[in-house]
Amino acid sequence: MTARNPKVFSLVLAGGAGNRLQPLTRDRAKPAVPFGGNYRLIDFVLSNLVNSGYRRIAVLTQYKSHSLNAHIAKTWRMSQMLGNYVSSVPAQMRDGERWFTGSADAIYQNLNLIRDESPDYIAVFGADNLYRMDASQMMEDHIASGAGVTVAGLRVPIEQAHAFGIIEPAPDGSIAAFREKPSDPVGLADDPSQVFASMGNYMFTTTALVDAIVRDYDDPGSDHDMGGDIITTMVGRGEANVHDFSHANDVPGSTDRDRGYWRDVGTIDAYYDAHMDLISVHPIFNLYNHRWPIYTWHQPLPPAKFVFDTDQRRGTALDSMVCSGVVISGGTVRRSVLSPGAHIHTGALVEDSVLLHNVDVGRGAVVRRAIIDKNVHVPEGVHIGVDPEADRARFEVSEGGVVVIGKDDIIPPPV
Repeated sequence: MTARNPKVFSLVLAGGAGNRLQPLTRDRAKPAVPFGGNYRLIDFVLSNLVNSGYRRIAVLTQYKSHSLNAHIAKTWRMSQMLGNYVSSVPAQMRDGERWFTGSADAIYQNLNLIRDESPDYIAVFGADNLYRMDASQMMEDHIASGAGVTVAGLRVPIEQAHAFGIIEPAPDGSIAAFREKPSDPVGLADDPSQVFASMGNYMFTTTALVDAIVRDYDDPGSDHDMGGDIITTMVGRGEANVHDFSHANDVPGSTDRDRGYWRDVGTIDAYYDAHMDLISVHPIFNLYNHRWPIYTWHQPLPPAKFVFDTDQRRGTALDSMVCSGVVISGGTVRRSVLSPGAHIHTGALVEDSVLLHNVDVGRGAVVRRAIIDKNVHVPEGVHIGVDPEADRARFEVSEGGVVVIGKDDIIPPPV
């Protein structure tokens, strides 16, 4: 392959348990959590890679992976004629009867995939963040740098440095230091009020990655983590470069407002806030960029339906996203996301909420500031998000006051 057309193999790390998203991850891996009505979190990274022209992708899974594996098998089918594929690879215990001990160990236990593909370069991306990225532009930076690894860096305010792994760049674009959640961060030379936070996305030259992974496996003191161990070690050896995602990555169809958008939705409140952005009048993350689509599998459902139009019984949805198969039957929906198959009955009120697939809200029920997972029936007259004390006695409530009800949970009728 030439430098203009390198052979690239992509590894997507999708084995995390996602404990901070409980109860949404009670029965599924974090990358399989639904988002934005139609999608799952894994769809965003896979869409970025496919849109970038990288279509040989292995998704490394581990915890509660059935729904994730099923979604990938059903959704991400590509023509084998040109060797394109997205393959879900569960933990195979190739190194004895043990699970992955870290993200680097996940790659070590799947080195056979790299040997089979024999790529020139390897993209190693996380599976559960929201963003648009042209990975080919990052690859061009990586090839030009001659480094062993290039790390995607997101510009964030320096006061947020304590929440991220922070990249300290040298003047030539190499990485001078990589520090995990520093209390004394150093601002960027061109803007001291900002720092580079690692996005957890990496481009490796294949030989450099394999060498680093094997060395790490033999180190008894390692936690076998991509950021904390592999990247830190390669930075120390002068083998790492930074890609400025905020300024140097230009996705077709993006605007000044959404360029550089990246969000970790690893907590209930972050997940909720990301949905509330989607339904704002001018959302930062634009799902309507048709030049860089987010792909998924759509259920064969009929269009949404709004029925009844009397003063006491009118089906309406305002400032909301309403998916296929939804029926709003005499109820009212405001500032909410209704996933496929949701049903809102007469007199019900849903505000500032996220309802996942097939949620049924009974007559006269009230749902406010809530996330309700699949297949939950809200009985007639039940109030959720109205009385904080009553909510905490019955449901899980986030630090930000968002009520969360898990998949298939049974809500008792009002006394």
